[in-house]
Amino acid sequence: MMAQCQEPVHPDRFSYLGCFNDDDSAWGFEEQDHPVHCNYPVLETGFSELEEVLSQFQAGSSSGSDVNNRAVYSMDERKQRRMDSNRESARRSRWRKKRHLENLKTESNRLKAQNREFKNRFNTAVCLNRTVRRENERLKAESLVLWARLCNLSNIFLARQLMMS
Repeated sequence: MMAQCQEPVHPDRFSYLGCFNDDDSAWGFEEQDHPVHCNYPVLETGFSELEEVLSQFQAGSSSGSDVNNRAVYSMDERKQRRMDSNRESARRSRWRKKRHLENLKTESNRLKAQNREFKNRFNTAVCLNRTVRRENERLKAESLVLWARLCNLSNIFLARQLMMS
């Protein structure tokens, strides 16, 4: 005798039962005199419907039976869901691309403004540098004039001291 599931199973649902004997003495699927509960999915409707669908697909028949229409509808439904999912994914991708482009434009504008600020600061520094250089050249020239004058005064002072001595 083959092991069979003892629990009732609702249509389109699987029953997962522990695999044990009623006396809880042996595990497995050996043939025994008393019923064995098994741990495998059992479909109440059986395999006849599955075999019918499989045979129609293998034969390539295009009859208008309910099973064939359900299988095609299911395939069309899956295709439609996949198309909807792809459409949504493409929409999200376009949105991310748009946000990325906006972020790049914002960053570009920020960097351009920063670049303008640096150019203005650089130009200000260049102008200040020119002013300082001119002032430095003027002070050098004045220093030379004063140095020459000091040398003249020093020579005059030495000459007077020599005369007095």
